[in-house]
Amino acid sequence: MKKRYYLTYPPELIKEPVIYQVGKLYKVVTNIRQSSISDKLGLVALELEGEAGEIDKAVKFLSNKGVKVEPIELDVVE
Repeated sequence: MKKRYYLTYPPELIKEPVIYQVGKLYKVVTNIRQSSISDKLGLVALELEGEAGEIDKAVKFLSNKGVKVEPIELDVVE
């Protein structure tokens, strides 16, 4: 299964390797589809591939870290 999310990072998390951590802690493949990073804000379009339960755990991890996670409405994967 593949799902896409918009991640919004607060300034204190911009330099933290949270996407790397997600890939190490959970059985998901991370694919950054788009990003825009500044000193004040980080925006990332992230695709997660794996079993539904692992994707859910990864999303919960990101949220608990302080990253705002929003599903991309059109979850269509080419």
